Amino acid sequence: MTREQRIAALKAAAAQRILILDGAMGTMIQRHKFDEATFRGERFADHPRLVQGNNDLLVLTCPEAITDIHAGYLAAGSDIISSNTFNAQRISLADYAMEGLAYEINVAAAQLARAAADAATRRTPHQPRFVAGPLGPTNRTASISPDVNNPGFRNISFDALAEAYREQARGLIEGGVDLLLIETVFDTLNAKAAGFAVLQTFDELGVELPLIISGTITDRSGRTLSGQTAEAFYFSIRHLKPFAVGLNCALGAELMRPYLAEIAAVADTLVIAYPNAGLPNAMGEYDEGPNDMACHIEPWAKEGLLNIVGGCCGSTPEHIAEIAGRVAQYPPRQVPKLERRMRLSGLEPFVHA
Repeated sequence: MTREQRIAALKAAAAQRILILDGAMGTMIQRHKFDEATFRGERFADHPRLVQGNNDLLVLTCPEAITDIHAGYLAAGSDIISSNTFNAQRISLADYAMEGLAYEINVAAAQLARAAADAATRRTPHQPRFVAGPLGPTNRTASISPDVNNPGFRNISFDALAEAYREQARGLIEGGVDLLLIETVFDTLNAKAAGFAVLQTFDELGVELPLIISGTITDRSGRTLSGQTAEAFYFSIRHLKPFAVGLNCALGAELMRPYLAEIAAVADTLVIAYPNAGLPNAMGEYDEGPNDMACHIEPWAKEGLLNIVGGCCGSTPEHIAEIAGRVAQYPPRQVPKLERRMRLSGLEPFVHA
């Protein structure tokens, strides 16, 4: 299928059933316990910085492992798999002195995911598979000072973020993704820079792909790190006309539900959710098993809150298979037709009466 045909198939599938996203890439990479030498490979054997932990680099140095992870999620029933690009922009890659590899990594990651998805589609032509290109939040924040003694200080600008995201988006699109995923948004200004960059890249390349935006509620306050409620977050990025909007990471499924419901009530587009497998334990690991996670998520589908669902930190193909089996019996959330009103946002939403 051409990309246009795949996008049409994606939209048709979303109208018929709840789509299944994959689970955590980092969790699966950690299972391999790769050492420094594996991360380096032959090509980067003499690189001056330590690179262990640079998961995105593995698409160049250990591509077979990433392909196997994709295949595991596809076998578990994922309709959409995510390229291994969460930190693959030059801002985050600078920690490893590898910022010059940003474009190459994104192209390679997209191509690996594309090949895996196409192979699965050939095996199950009744269930075509799709590739999302994640653009993570970076390790900088545009609206919060990292210096408590200087609240006005910023360690990144909107323009620098947008430039990095443009390069990443171009690599993902040219590598063959079907949609772009601005995810784990803790600072809405970062997401706005990503959205701005994506729209510019669409214009430059003469393409337009579905865009998904997923925020993260950092604790039980029900707000993002930059202070917005879930509803205010949606109003802040609604102008980007996302194909789907929702939440991922930070919270497990049990704690995420009220904030997901808040978005589902006001979003005039599809809703996506991919929570962690519970909260991390004292060792930073996730203890919630597939059955427990699926038991928390199934009521979301039953109550009509979901269009796309998957897993974030700690989730595995076993989690995704269990979730897919539980939600298959429920229809997708119906997108509401909202009354036309002025909807504004700061830290709180404002809807004109």
